[in-house]
Amino acid sequence: MKTYASKVIDFAIKRDYISSNPFNFYSKEQLIYFLHCLKQFGNAQITAFFYLLAFSCIRKGEALALTWADLNFETKELFITKALSRGKNNKLYIKSTKTDTSRQLLIDEETCRILSEWKKIQQDKFPYVNDKSQLMFTNEQNGLLQQTIPRRWLLKIIDKYNLPYTHVHSFRHVHCSLLFEADASVKEVQERLGHTDVQTTLNIYTHLSKSAKNETINKFVAYLNCKPEIQK
Repeated sequence: MKTYASKVIDFAIKRDYISSNPFNFYSKEQLIYFLHCLKQFGNAQITAFFYLLAFSCIRKGEALALTWADLNFETKELFITKALSRGKNNKLYIKSTKTDTSRQLLIDEETCRILSEWKKIQQDKFPYVNDKSQLMFTNEQNGLLQQTIPRRWLLKIIDKYNLPYTHVHSFRHVHCSLLFEADASVKEVQERLGHTDVQTTLNIYTHLSKSAKNETINKFVAYLNCKPEIQK
């Protein structure tokens, strides 16, 4: 509900009805501090889950459907081929991704390390499970994790460290916005997010931080000040 409400607010900002969005997403500095608090929180599975969301930009349902066979630790390649969903009688099941397509992502060294640490803890907890079929993130019975659980995790961290409110899906938005700030191309961002149409990327992820907006006008001014020699 907050996600949809946020989109309404974004529309109001475009029409100049209001000046800011109360459903703000984390800035670069806020994300860095959140990740610091996450490590201090001391839960390996929760740390691995939110690091993966922050550094891969995959959807929550895609993360909850991952098995260890989907991650190649040597090449740091993550294969997104499925997602967790809820069907008849609220039963959880694995389906294809939102766009019915698969994609391959590279993830960073630190996220791989954190995932590896969680994998070792999980293996000690469930030593009888086949490594290839083992889900990355599970409940206490080693089954599919309810889709509401990550939000509960997030609220616990926000409450404990007095952080600004955000929601689970916002980490995908933040990843996208920071990619743009880092000068990634629209095509690169589109492929990483798994959008089939580049216009979807442009329509949904138009949020830019204040620093990025300042940099935009600074680039224009710098270019304008580079005056060519006037020929007499």
